[in-house]
Amino acid sequence: MSAPEAPRLSLTPREIVSELDRYVVGQREAKRAVAIALRNRWRRQRVRGELRDEISPKNIIMIGPTGVGKTEIARRLAKLAHAPFIKVEASKFTEVGYVGRDVESMVRDLADLAVRMETAEQKAAVMERAQERAEERLLDALLPQPASAAPATPGAPGADSTPQSAGETRAKLRRMLRDGKLDGREVEVEVAPTRDAPSLSVLTPQGLEEMGAQMRDLIGDLFGGRSRKRRMKVPAALAAFASEEAGKLVDSDAIRERAVQRVEQGGIVFLDEVDKVAARADAARGGPDISREGVQRDLLPIVEGSTVQTRHGPVRTDHILFIAAGAFHAAKPADLIPELQGRFPIRVELESLGRGDFARILTEPKNSLVRQYQALLETEDVKLSFTEEGAQAIAAIAAQLNERGNDIGARRLHTVMERLLDELSFTAPDRGGASLQVDAEFVQERLAGLLRDEDISRYIL
Repeated sequence: MSAPEAPRLSLTPREIVSELDRYVVGQREAKRAVAIALRNRWRRQRVRGELRDEISPKNIIMIGPTGVGKTEIARRLAKLAHAPFIKVEASKFTEVGYVGRDVESMVRDLADLAVRMETAEQKAAVMERAQERAEERLLDALLPQPASAAPATPGAPGADSTPQSAGETRAKLRRMLRDGKLDGREVEVEVAPTRDAPSLSVLTPQGLEEMGAQMRDLIGDLFGGRSRKRRMKVPAALAAFASEEAGKLVDSDAIRERAVQRVEQGGIVFLDEVDKVAARADAARGGPDISREGVQRDLLPIVEGSTVQTRHGPVRTDHILFIAAGAFHAAKPADLIPELQGRFPIRVELESLGRGDFARILTEPKNSLVRQYQALLETEDVKLSFTEEGAQAIAAIAAQLNERGNDIGARRLHTVMERLLDELSFTAPDRGGASLQVDAEFVQERLAGLLRDEDISRYIL
């Protein structure tokens, strides 16, 4: 097996924080922690000798209420590193021996994701050759039968009054295909079924999910591997042929090997709601607290470093980066078992968001809500603009709703924006060419009843 490659990006911690700033407002301490963790992976790959294997990632616990950016920071970090990333909820796991998902399933899911990522990248690398092959296959399907076998149909591609050589006919069809003159034509082609979404479900006991996956693969090979004929438009047939040819050009064994390496050296697991499996110190020892502690003990070997069997091969978890997160309202990090606490040496607290943060979130990030709604309505030929006062008014209402009810952080902005633009979104198809400016007066007019409704809803059963 070849040496695993280093992470694909060598951004400095300062550059990583700068990239995260484009999508997440504030939370400087959390951004610095994950930036250092990512840079340490780059550094580790450049350490020579046996010491490199001894350097383990410094896992992180993010402490903060919902909607302040914990998941988004981890997700954007993985995107920067082109790393396999999976988010799992600790509360979904159960102790071995109980009904539910076992903790090893997150590593298997991560391996599946890495294989899909590697397959897509390898197919993209050979797509030019695959398209050439697909074009030849499509031309074979489009060409009429030789005259010796059957008379040519008048008006069919290549059937001219003057006899032409097969090469000239094929060249003419190729030009027509590339110029898009055949896009409206239907052709009958034989394509292999895709294996991306198996329709068969195999139920297996906890801990044996891998056996179920292998059974699905086996049954798919026995019954689902036959090609079938379909009629489709020329562009769709060309795309189907290209995907099929790209699959033939890549080495599936090499993909699995590289995917396993990618998980082992660059995988990121975001373990959300970890506070839900913490047993409170003041709680009676028994019942659900025992089960929560059991989940923690099952998590411990995965986080410490162990080997998990997947259908793509054994995966070692020693160098996977684990980022745990939780609100820790009813519990605190010290309520986790000491062994698990020791595997998360870095702890960062994320700040609650207020009115000023909401105003920035609305407008500053590259994927801000304002930009999203503008892009959506632009598809209906409706131009939407926001004044600074309008954004401040939206932020103020969102902050007030969080203070009066449950604080759900920036997610409150989604509720407010939907209520604000409800009528416009409904009538947009009838407003083609219109322009609308959202200012403070518009916001107050549309959302005047939102705070009142919020108060009333607290007393409705």
